[in-house]
Amino acid sequence: MEDIEMKKRGRPKMAIVDPNTLAVLGLKQILQNVMPIMVVETFSTFQEFSDAGPDTFYHYFVAQVVVLENRQFFSQRIHKTIVLTITKDPNSQLSGFHSFCINVPEEELVKAILKIEQYGHSGGKNLPEMPQVLKNKILSNREIEVLSLIVQGLINKEIAEKLSISLTTVITHRKNIMEKLGMKSVSALTIYAVMHGYIDINKI
Repeated sequence: MEDIEMKKRGRPKMAIVDPNTLAVLGLKQILQNVMPIMVVETFSTFQEFSDAGPDTFYHYFVAQVVVLENRQFFSQRIHKTIVLTITKDPNSQLSGFHSFCINVPEEELVKAILKIEQYGHSGGKNLPEMPQVLKNKILSNREIEVLSLIVQGLINKEIAEKLSISLTTVITHRKNIMEKLGMKSVSALTIYAVMHGYIDINKI
């Protein structure tokens, strides 16, 4: 019932609760890139988060220390809670909670968030529709092919060989893709490709 009410109110919200300001800002930026339809709000203390109406958020990304200090609250909302940890060691993570290591390179963070989005919401079916402008097909079929190979980690020469086109053509396609999408990093291209169904998260 709560989720239906949230959808009626418009753009869904996510919360980040963490006293580490730098970690919060970095994660907020990545979340907004991965799920542009989401509104991401940040809180440095549990009290601030509590005052903002926790049940109006779809998910909470919460520092492990905050979860430990307020375990009963988050245990009752375990399906919404994603615990932010600084280690991948399962023995250091809270049992029963979905954990998310933030002490990794940006590309790994992006992939982890995409997996949460893809698996947690069964292809996004539980999330509101993306705005039409984000769903529009911007790239040509050949550009989509090139994009999917870029995000799989292939270099220009390998893409040229795989698609039987010249290296110059690959470079031109790559330039056009980045200009059309207004994106310069492979992480941003990866987000775009996965969110539009051009590549499976398991292939990157």
